[in-house]
Amino acid sequence: MDALTLFGLFAVTAMLISYALEDRSRWFVVLFAVSCVLGSAYGFLQGAWPFGLVEAIWAVVALRRWQLKR
Repeated sequence: MDALTLFGLFAVTAMLISYALEDRSRWFVVLFAVSCVLGSAYGFLQGAWPFGLVEAIWAVVALRRWQLKR
């Protein structure tokens, strides 16, 4: 496995875990947003710009949800 694939695996795993734990704390919503940014970077780095774009949108949505939970 190369470094880019490991980076993508980390980003997607962090998204999954933080999404599953969002009800426990609003900080998991922030972690989800950060994970989406990492997933977006992964998508763009591997050349899958539609994936990168959708993950960037998810990051914005998650940050908005975090603001509303405050």
